[in-house]
Amino acid sequence: MGEPMRLGLIGFGNIAVTLLGQLAGMHDAPLERLTVLCLPDSADEASARLAAEFAGASRETAVVTDVQALLADRPDMVVECAGHAAVVAHVPPVLRAGTDVVIVSIGALADAPLEQELRNAAAEGKARLILPAGAVGGIDLLAAIGQAGGLEVRYRGLKPPLAWSGTPAEALINLGALREPKTFFTGTAREAAQAYPKNANVAATLALAGAGFEATHVELIADPAAPGNVHEYSVVSPLAKYTMRIENLPSAANAKTSVSTVYSVLREIRNRIGPVSI
Repeated sequence: MGEPMRLGLIGFGNIAVTLLGQLAGMHDAPLERLTVLCLPDSADEASARLAAEFAGASRETAVVTDVQALLADRPDMVVECAGHAAVVAHVPPVLRAGTDVVIVSIGALADAPLEQELRNAAAEGKARLILPAGAVGGIDLLAAIGQAGGLEVRYRGLKPPLAWSGTPAEALINLGALREPKTFFTGTAREAAQAYPKNANVAATLALAGAGFEATHVELIADPAAPGNVHEYSVVSPLAKYTMRIENLPSAANAKTSVSTVYSVLREIRNRIGPVSI
């Protein structure tokens, strides 16, 4: 049986709700207290859903609407899953308070001043900014061999056309009429993460683990034959060469998000609670 944890959760959208469903069944590592930070107009709904659907996620639960109230509940770790604006507003004060933060919206770090602010806040609070692998694999190897320098990293993100709805891709191609793969973006990881903040977290993760935002080449593709959200990347370094392809199933509630992203966050929680970290 693991040690009970006090967990903070920023956001109550698709990723948060899916994560709570997994936590509710995690009997080997119970939560002592779960505190959810959400927008004021969502607080009543969040409280009701926590009580009705996720009672098994934690021994105690609370819903708050500001970061000071979240910190007052003394979380051992906080998970951000509410988007780039939430990273800007809430993550720096949590880190300065000495609390580790797992960031799902990794693409937010494509903003260089924000990345530096988060690093400074973590150092000031003696906390850790934790960047999970999310929907992509091989990040451990990339981060390891990156220490030798000389990296060349190329990433291709393929998703069904409608998964690009609500992005600049809509103005570039007719997503509904597409019958063959279409590359609509080519550029750096920084450009990709800034232009497609809800779709390019993987590009940002690869950049932060490897060659950096400017040196990581990105292609984004709408493909009607894509089996899901597909991530392909190749790495060339003085130490190793490898290619990775992951075919992720999209979340039922949001085609832009891969289900494996939630399990990546769950892994970070289990590694903190359990007797073995892997």
